Amino acid sequence: MSRQLVRPRNGKWIAGVCAGLADRLGLPRFLVRLGFVIFGVVGVGELVYIALWILMPKSDN
Repeated sequence: MSRQLVRPRNGKWIAGVCAGLADRLGLPRFLVRLGFVIFGVVGVGELVYIALWILMPKSDN
């Protein structure tokens, strides 16, 4: 398993940001997705998600 911060091609819902973060941090994907939903309600989750979508490279495989 790769420990790089990349967006996977498999197992993603929208852009793979949450899946990439979960894989890198060793957390379940649903927890990371839930965190983004909660932060989205507060108002910063969408901005962080879009920034990571732009900055995180896609996985090679």
